Amino acid sequence: MKALDKILETSVTEGRTPGVMVGVATRDGVVYEGAAGARALGGDEKMTVDSVFRAFSMSKAVAAAAAARAIEDGLLTLETPVEEVLPEWKEVQVLDGFDADGAPQLRAPKTRATLRHLATHTSGLVYEFWNANQAKYMEATGAPTILSGLKTALHSYPLAFDPGTRWDYGVGVDWLGQMIEAAAGQTIDVYCQEKIFDPLGMGDTRFEVEDHMRSRLVQAHMHTPDGWRPHEIAPPSDPEFYGMGHALYSTGPDYLRFLRMLLMNGSLDGELILKPETVALFSANQIGALSVGKMVSTVPPLSADVDFFPEQENKFSLGCLVNTGDIEGKRRAGSQSWAGVLNTHYWFDPKAGVACVIMMQHLPFVDANCLAVYDAVERAVYAELG
Repeated sequence: MKALDKILETSVTEGRTPGVMVGVATRDGVVYEGAAGARALGGDEKMTVDSVFRAFSMSKAVAAAAAARAIEDGLLTLETPVEEVLPEWKEVQVLDGFDADGAPQLRAPKTRATLRHLATHTSGLVYEFWNANQAKYMEATGAPTILSGLKTALHSYPLAFDPGTRWDYGVGVDWLGQMIEAAAGQTIDVYCQEKIFDPLGMGDTRFEVEDHMRSRLVQAHMHTPDGWRPHEIAPPSDPEFYGMGHALYSTGPDYLRFLRMLLMNGSLDGELILKPETVALFSANQIGALSVGKMVSTVPPLSADVDFFPEQENKFSLGCLVNTGDIEGKRRAGSQSWAGVLNTHYWFDPKAGVACVIMMQHLPFVDANCLAVYDAVERAVYAELG
């Protein structure tokens, strides 16, 4: 796939990203791994295939797989009420706006939240980065952000709507991780390592940057009017709890193994991670008649507006965006995808039998630079593999 080599080099020389790694696989194995650019601008180290990235919201699909495994093992169900496992959920209220003095107006939710709601972003929990009311609430109350790593941060987020009535992106997956911990009797990092990472040979996917990973960690950058600048943003180290919405570090090859497992109906290299019927549950539309909507940024330096495939209705599986129609020259209907805020992206396409990771480490999320790289890579993949 020499076309990809040129795309990666051009992406760097044209200034679209300081560095990028891409991996592509089919059900038969890995067909391409390449990298271009630098781990840090001004540094001597080139971007390599085994570079370590802050995965951020690529963690969410792993959380969904962990939840699916807990369901498979009989610990939980999709319909398990959150409050039955985490009694503190009963304290969570709906934000109904603000009074004339700017004080938040809260009320009890009209519906009960379930595991399904947490996993699929239909619980009512939203991020302040894409919801102006949540940002206003946190400013008014001084509540800590989820990236603080504080347990009290879970309660910094009221519901923006009653569970099950809308889709909106948020911190529900962090609560989901706590549900899995409580049901399994293990911390989520240990659970994921035992059930997913170790069996799949994902030795560079961890909740902390371990010693063997540190020298390969990529510097985050932000695009400014003056060009690329280093920018410090990372999951909190040694937090009070690991937030499954953002906590992981990983490499392209590691995450590609995770995606190949899903392409292969739950098994890879003789290791059964999820039963085929569990992968079917993972991949199915889990939001019914609801649709994934546009995410309007409240912090433009962090993220552009997010609106994947606006020409069609999009659904959400247990952990991923699902496009309902074929995209010309690109992925087929039913493909699963998502991304991390530092522009680490993935998709897997069960119909075409293709999986891909596009690993960058810069802000803003899904800006024109990122989307140009993504589009070129995806078109090249399908031009080669069909």
